[in-house]
Amino acid sequence: MSRPTVLDARSIVKRFGAVTALDGVSFDLRAGEVHALCGENGAGKSTLIKLLSGVYPHGSYEGDILVDGRPAEFRSTRDAEHAGIAIIHQELALFPDMTVGENLFLGSFPRRLGRIDWDRVYSESAATLAECGIQLDPATRVGDLGIGQQQLVEIARAVARRPKVLVLDEPTAALSRHEIDTLLGLLRQLRSRGVACVFISHKLDEVFGIADRITVLRDGTAQGTLDVAATDAGEIIRRMVGRSIEDYYPRRSAARGRRLLAVCGLSVVDRPGDAPRLQDISFDVYAGEVLGIGGLMGAGRTELLMHLLGLWGRREAGTVELDGQPYTARNPRAALRRGLALVSEDRKRFGLVLAQGVAFNLSLSSLQESKRGPLIDLAGELVRTQATAQDLRIKAHTLEQPVGTLSGGNQQKVVLGKMLLTSPKVLLLDEPTRGIDVGARLEVYELVNRLTAAGQGIVLVSSELGELMGMSDRIVMLCEGRVGGVFERAEATQEKLLAAAMGRLGRAA
Repeated sequence: MSRPTVLDARSIVKRFGAVTALDGVSFDLRAGEVHALCGENGAGKSTLIKLLSGVYPHGSYEGDILVDGRPAEFRSTRDAEHAGIAIIHQELALFPDMTVGENLFLGSFPRRLGRIDWDRVYSESAATLAECGIQLDPATRVGDLGIGQQQLVEIARAVARRPKVLVLDEPTAALSRHEIDTLLGLLRQLRSRGVACVFISHKLDEVFGIADRITVLRDGTAQGTLDVAATDAGEIIRRMVGRSIEDYYPRRSAARGRRLLAVCGLSVVDRPGDAPRLQDISFDVYAGEVLGIGGLMGAGRTELLMHLLGLWGRREAGTVELDGQPYTARNPRAALRRGLALVSEDRKRFGLVLAQGVAFNLSLSSLQESKRGPLIDLAGELVRTQATAQDLRIKAHTLEQPVGTLSGGNQQKVVLGKMLLTSPKVLLLDEPTRGIDVGARLEVYELVNRLTAAGQGIVLVSSELGELMGMSDRIVMLCEGRVGGVFERAEATQEKLLAAAMGRLGRAA
C-alpha cells in the first residue's frame, strides 16, 4: 500500500543573480518515510530545504510546492511551521543563557492566570526529553551543555511542535556515537507515527541505516531518486561527483621510513593530584605511515593530540621522542618549531579566524617564514599562499574572501594548508573529514597519500571505523585512556576494533 505524499516540490528553479542554484529540481516526500538528500557542498541541498521551509519565500523561485496535494505559498518560516514543517539547520538557534525547558517552549509558553506556567514548562519539557530518549535536566542552562547535547535539544524542540514534516540538515555532525544512535532511534519512532523526515548527511553509513529513499543533487540538478534497498554507496557517490569511485578510501601505502614519533608509557593528568586521564600509552609513527587512532567517546583521543601539541595536561610518566630527540611541547608554537602540527576537530573554533580572508588564515602559523628582518615580506607571503590555495584547490573568489563564507570542505582545506605551510614532520589530524562532503573527503584522502609519499608521518583520529580501516596503515584503539589494542591494516575488522574500544580485546603492538 503506497503512502500519501505530504510534500511535493515540482520543477523548482532558484537563481541568485547570474548563478542558478537549483535548475528544475523535483522532490517528493511521503508520510512515514525518511528521505535522504545527498550531494556535495554547493549541490543545492540547503537551498532546496530553505525553499521548503519558507526561508526563501514564494515568488523568489520558479516552480510549485504542494502540501498534502494543495499548492503552498510560504511567505515566511512561520507559514511553513503552520503547515506542519519543522526544520533543524546546521547552525543552532538556541539561547545559551536560557534553560533547556525555556528553549523548548520559546515563543509558545503555556500560561495560567495570565502568567507563564513554569510547572507545566518543566514537566512537559521533561516528558518531551524522555519521549526523545534524551537524558537531560530541563532546568539545565543550555550554555553549560556540549554541542552534541545542544543539537539534541534543538531536535527535541522541533519534535515538541508535533510536525508532520521534520527536516534535519547535517544533524549528526557534532554528535557522539551514543548521541547519533539516540537520534536515529528517535527518527525511527517518528517514522512509525507517520512523520515524514528529510535527512541530509554526508555520512553514507547513516543514510543507508535510516533512509527509505535517496535523492541525489549535483550542481543544482537532481540526479535521480533511488530506493535504498535497490542501490548502494558506490552508485550514490557516482551520481554525487559525476564519476565512478572504485575505492571510497583510496589509501596508497608508502614505504615505511625512519621513526618520527615515539611515545612510550605516557601517562597524563588533567591537574596535579588527579588520576591519570591517559595511562601507559605507547605507539610509534614512521615516515610514510598513517597511524589511525580510534576509540569511543571519552576514550582520550583528542586529549592525546592536545597533550602532544602542548595544549593540555601534565605528563606524570613516560617519554616522547620526535625525530630521535626528546620532546616536550610547552605550547603550540614550540610544537610547530619542532615539526609537529595539529588540525583540530573544531575548525571554526580553533583552526580559523572566520572574519579574515583565505590568505590571512593560510599564513597565520608560518609568518616566521615570510619575515625579512623585523618586517613581513608581503610579496613572498602572497606567493606562498597562492601556491598553497592552488595546490589544495581551495574554491574562493579571491584570497581575501572571508573564510567564514566558504563551504565546510574549503574551510577544512584552509586549515590543512595553514598547517602544511609550517612544513611539519608529523601531522596530527583530529576528525579531518567531519562535516565535509564526499568530494572534499576524497581530496583530503589524496592529500594524505601525497604527504606520506613525501615522507611525512600522519596521525589520524577518527570516529568512523570505515575511515580508520580504509586510510590507516596501523590502528591504535583507545579504551578509557589506555591502549585497548593495536592492529595492522590487514587484520583490522570492525568487530575487532569495537572489541578493543570496549576493553574486550588486547593485542600486542
